[in-house]
Amino acid sequence: MATKTEIESLVYLLDDPDPYVKSQVKNRLFELGEKAVPLLDQQKNETRDDSEKELINEIIQYITYGNLEEDFMDVLDGGITNLKQLEKAVFILSRFDNPTLREGEYMRKLDQFASMISGKIQYQPDESRQIHDLMDFIFEELNFTGSTADYYNPDNCYLNRVIDRRQGLPISLAMIVLFIGRRLNMPFYGINMPIHFMLKFKGDKEEVLIDPFDNGKVVSYNQCYFFLKQNGVEPKPKHFEITSEIEILARCIRNLIQSYAKLNMDHKVESLKKLLNTVEMTQK
Repeated sequence: MATKTEIESLVYLLDDPDPYVKSQVKNRLFELGEKAVPLLDQQKNETRDDSEKELINEIIQYITYGNLEEDFMDVLDGGITNLKQLEKAVFILSRFDNPTLREGEYMRKLDQFASMISGKIQYQPDESRQIHDLMDFIFEELNFTGSTADYYNPDNCYLNRVIDRRQGLPISLAMIVLFIGRRLNMPFYGINMPIHFMLKFKGDKEEVLIDPFDNGKVVSYNQCYFFLKQNGVEPKPKHFEITSEIEILARCIRNLIQSYAKLNMDHKVESLKKLLNTVEMTQK
């Protein structure tokens, strides 16, 4: 059984210039496996050296990837056919960045967000007003916003980091709306439009498109057509159809692959491609 002292020594020796020493240290850490993770995580939280933090995180990821893959397969085997299942899957995916993530804590945060606005939504029978109230709550009161300055940062893809930082990509912000909306029984759906993920509210009286990257603004089909044409995409009816939960998950992984590819983090890209391949096989 590893001790805190041994873990500290092993992490320290990872900087040794001798390749043999470094190799032996890594072998010992991998030998310790899951048992070493709590102490490695503690060491990561205690060090102020960013490069050491990253190195420890990579070791934890390597040790725990098998468990993540297994949990991911389990949720896929159970089916990704509703928003509750999608939410579980994207938080498992978030462990790719943070292996010791406590998924339940973030699900409870979404519960809390929903409870904060539920009274106002419940006693507002007008669907248009409900949409307006929820968008104001998410994008003004909670201060969620689109990340424009650092768009390809992987943090914009992981839902726990989006909740912590209050910023993300169109699809990750859309999931905030979808998951809070699910708790409020509001009929929001994903629209897998090229380049820019959108939302649709489809109620008894209202059916509108919503741009989650523009503070939940209601937009027209004409505006979307113009946007696609501006970006070299010929608009097609299928671009505005409600998409499945499994396709939302696949797009999340593709975004992560693109982000890590831009950072030349090939080892992460390859691991994510394995997860994506599993998802795409499920779609067939």
